[in-house]
Amino acid sequence: MKTNPWVGLAVLALPTLLIALDVSVLYVALPQLSADLRADATEQLWILDIYSFMLAGFLVTMGALGDRIGRRRLLLIGAAAFGVASIVAAYATSPALLIAARALLGIAGATLMPSTMALIRNMFPDPKRMGVAIGVWFSCFMGGMTLGPLVGGLLLEHFWWGSAFLLGVPFMVLLLVTGPILLPEYKPARPEHPIDLASVALSLAAILPVIYGLKALARDGWHAPALAAVAVGVAFGAVFVRRQRILAEPLLDLRLFANRVFSTALGIMLLGGVVMAGLSLLSSLFLQDVAGLSPLATGVRLIPQNVAMVIGSMVAPALARKLPSATVTALGLTLAGLGLLVVTQVESGDAGLLVVGLVLASAGISFPMALTMNLILAAAPPEKAGSAASISETSGEFGIAVGIATLGSLGTLVYRSVLDLPDGAPAAAKSSLTAAVAIADDVPGLLNAARTAFTSGLNVVGAVGAVIFLGLAVAAAVTLRTEPAPVTVDA
Repeated sequence: MKTNPWVGLAVLALPTLLIALDVSVLYVALPQLSADLRADATEQLWILDIYSFMLAGFLVTMGALGDRIGRRRLLLIGAAAFGVASIVAAYATSPALLIAARALLGIAGATLMPSTMALIRNMFPDPKRMGVAIGVWFSCFMGGMTLGPLVGGLLLEHFWWGSAFLLGVPFMVLLLVTGPILLPEYKPARPEHPIDLASVALSLAAILPVIYGLKALARDGWHAPALAAVAVGVAFGAVFVRRQRILAEPLLDLRLFANRVFSTALGIMLLGGVVMAGLSLLSSLFLQDVAGLSPLATGVRLIPQNVAMVIGSMVAPALARKLPSATVTALGLTLAGLGLLVVTQVESGDAGLLVVGLVLASAGISFPMALTMNLILAAAPPEKAGSAASISETSGEFGIAVGIATLGSLGTLVYRSVLDLPDGAPAAAKSSLTAAVAIADDVPGLLNAARTAFTSGLNVVGAVGAVIFLGLAVAAAVTLRTEPAPVTVDA
């Protein structure tokens, strides 16, 4: 039975919306669940981080698995696992059980994102229509990120913290009921090839240590164990790449990277994630510790940037129907760069100007984020759509981790270099703005000096981000001028 692809897209919006809600709601629920489960600081970090570790680690494997066993089948398996893990998380009685449930959620989440994107690639073979579909998909994701804190706050006002995890269960039940009816199945015409388990192990050994090391660098600064973890991951990554080159049926087809459009689009997604993640981290700290806003007031001021991304992700595909994708992508990156130039002009306590810069940057970056996914999928042959989608999602996870670690560290470096400690101020005030705020009442002049120094760090990060975005705009205009031709993969 032939199904309407737009109806199928509405079904695919369910897991997309759910994942976004799940990620954003947890931050609201963390204080309550930590108090109830008596989770210490280390356990709280693992509750937050284990999801992204597992998600990043299994994306490549799940993308390849979907290409072999069928995208719809993998999506439904992942949806069932996600629902079960959500129930376990909701009724967890200890931090260890909640961490385990979050790990399973991450693995299940790794099945959902590549499957939805690969199905969109197959359901909408026309690049223009696929661009619109991806714009809708991206808007659903950003809508979930925007609504998550608000929905979470309402739930926690009337129910216990576990309700935040149960929020997704009805979505998954609906997907399991409607998916087999409204979603077509896509499997390769050739016989199924078994997954190379050695490649799976190598991909995990490469990705997990790098993600862990980058998160540790962002949290604790530059230290040997974190750097060693990154080095170990890179070494395993080299072995993984070498193995993929010699396998007849690799887990990750490296020939995809030979397509210039594919590689450029992937680079834009990676570097876009780097800049926006670093900017988001520093902006949140600025609004609370420099502008003196409460967490709720900070969240309210960050809503406009998410709304801008939703609007931009809908406008970009419409523009791409009339203008070349390269032009629209370059325009978006230019707008994002201008937004970051606004950030370079923010002064201590100037929350309004920062919000303006964030809105411009978010609206601008939504153009390439919506369109480059289209270019990535269009550049891959249909039978490799799951792998292409998983590469894109993995680059996004790496971009976030790298951005927080590198640009966060850059902001801290500028803060420490600029801060001139008043007489009597302890050296600990130079470690971070948070440390300075904690002891500011006892040292006259420290708070203003620390806030000014942190703002200087934010300005520098804005300048670096502007250079990156404007450089990417030029690269997009030059490299993406030709429409992507799918890489040929021998049967």
